[in-house]
Amino acid sequence: MISIVNYKMGNLDSIARKIKLLGADVEIITQPEEILKAEKLILPGVGHFGKAMESLRENNLVAALNEAVLDNNTPILGICLGMQLMCQFSEEGDEMGLGWFDVAVRKMKMNNYLRYKVPHTGWSIANFKPDSPVAIAIPPNSEFYFVHSYAVYEAPKEEILTTSFYETPFISGLSKNNIFGVQFHPEKSHKIGTQLIQNFINL
Repeated sequence: MISIVNYKMGNLDSIARKIKLLGADVEIITQPEEILKAEKLILPGVGHFGKAMESLRENNLVAALNEAVLDNNTPILGICLGMQLMCQFSEEGDEMGLGWFDVAVRKMKMNNYLRYKVPHTGWSIANFKPDSPVAIAIPPNSEFYFVHSYAVYEAPKEEILTTSFYETPFISGLSKNNIFGVQFHPEKSHKIGTQLIQNFINL
């Protein structure tokens, strides 16, 4: 069973449909006790970092997420804003995140703003570290679909899951133990995104 956390900031239906197409059971959950019972979690998200953290707090989900992920080692996949929420801090709202990764999320600032628009919207390459269990059957230089205005630019080497390029290199995925996060949208990334979701289901 894959449990998608609904904190009113995510595109839940497209992720749920993709999981169902892969033949896995999926549920959308809203309560702390449901998080604690989950076998695997997906933390989606679109929108503003500060508002997302506020929503997690207002729905009493932060403590449950910490217990499930850090204490119970429940596998979790963060998607787009969901990955950013796993970080220590974001310039979007000058807000502290969940802090699972001790990294900062920065505003994307382009020198050639005519060629490189912000938000970064569209297909870009994401290269995975080869030994990750979520990288199985994903070839080098695979393209995924992105929509974001903030990004991670520095992280410990061992926690970098994927790297990408948009005028300058940035970190498009993070991982540590049972925690995985990707800046792109695998549910919108056709066959290669489906493979990533399948790999997470198979953990």
